[in-house]
Amino acid sequence: MRKIQCIAAQTVAAVLAGTSLNHTLETAWKRAQALTRAERGAIQDLCYGTLRHLGRLRAVLSLLAPRPVENPQLHTLLLVALYQLEYSDAAPYAVVDHAVECAAQIGGRHVKAFVNAVLRNFQRGRVVLLKEADSTDAGYYSYPAWWIERLRRDFPSEAQDILETGNAHPPMTLRVNRRRGTPQEYLHELERAGLGARMLDGGALTLLRPVPVEQLPGFGQGVVSIQDAGAQLAARLLDLSHGMRVLDACAAPGGKTAHMLELADLEMTALDVDPTRLKRVSSNLGRLGLSARVACADAAATETWWDSGPYDRVLLDAPCSASGVVRRHPDIKWLRQPGDVRRFAEQQQRLLEALWKVLGRNGKLLYVTCSIFMEENQERIGGFAARHPDARILGAMPGRDGLLLPDNEHDGFYYALLQKN
Repeated sequence: MRKIQCIAAQTVAAVLAGTSLNHTLETAWKRAQALTRAERGAIQDLCYGTLRHLGRLRAVLSLLAPRPVENPQLHTLLLVALYQLEYSDAAPYAVVDHAVECAAQIGGRHVKAFVNAVLRNFQRGRVVLLKEADSTDAGYYSYPAWWIERLRRDFPSEAQDILETGNAHPPMTLRVNRRRGTPQEYLHELERAGLGARMLDGGALTLLRPVPVEQLPGFGQGVVSIQDAGAQLAARLLDLSHGMRVLDACAAPGGKTAHMLELADLEMTALDVDPTRLKRVSSNLGRLGLSARVACADAAATETWWDSGPYDRVLLDAPCSASGVVRRHPDIKWLRQPGDVRRFAEQQQRLLEALWKVLGRNGKLLYVTCSIFMEENQERIGGFAARHPDARILGAMPGRDGLLLPDNEHDGFYYALLQKN
């Protein structure tokens, strides 16, 4: 456990220094290639759990150590150990002992004694400490104060449910490749493999218990993909037909690109500005037996990639704050800053303006974000439609006029479908 605890603390420290959790974990796996799958899973669980409950853990630590712990790795070692003591099934004596051993790598005897004292004091005063930590919003909900205030402004009656849902474990949901079978057929395959699942509206399958992808029947053969039920709405909302010319403007990692190609034979162009993430688009398409023109480009810089041929359909899965998927990516809560929402909104506006030009007459553009903040959603689309008389906002969107708040079945998304008159 000591090695697991130490690596988890180092990983959380890197995240709090400004690096995404996914990137930090990938770096950790490359640096410690001897780790077993079980050890990697345990490290990942500790990182996700600590970041999920970071606000509460920070509040507790500030009570136990009134003077700030300035060493980043010592700080996160204590946070990870506190998480284990409060939320995991690990034996408390083992958590403390291993944390003290990890502390020896950070400093001398006084550091070991400090870690031991902090964790023992938590065990002795747990009830009182947690009660005091929960007396503040940041401690109770484990979100930054500005995030809580924004949700209360945008969703006065639902804010508490949204915050609490964001701290839950996300469902593992599957999308069946319709070129290889039906959701009902794959449900039977799961049952034969001893994997329980239930079917949602639209054919998405949610596993009763998450499993490694290698355990999914036919995953390597392209029979099934992992995709949130809310994200699976995009391809269906675009009303695709065989032969259409379609653009996926911000395609990586390629889930929506692949879903569209599973539903119809399309002349598909998949763009993304990130060459590393773009490789995942090609990889996913290859596994599924699908093909598209994949290009690295800034979708807003149309002069660098557009051949002047109009598109029948455009999917703009816009860069956003990702405020709707924090239970899947808990580091987002702590990496985002208040000004980021405005910067994302400006980027979204730039993309909308550019991509409207490549859409043909009577074509449809689907605007999607995995954010629930109104500034990135309703305000973006309302302002765009007001500036463009030829843009008609189509109705019959899922959720609340296109807004899906996160719940037990799906993450948080916003959808708006525009038709060019």
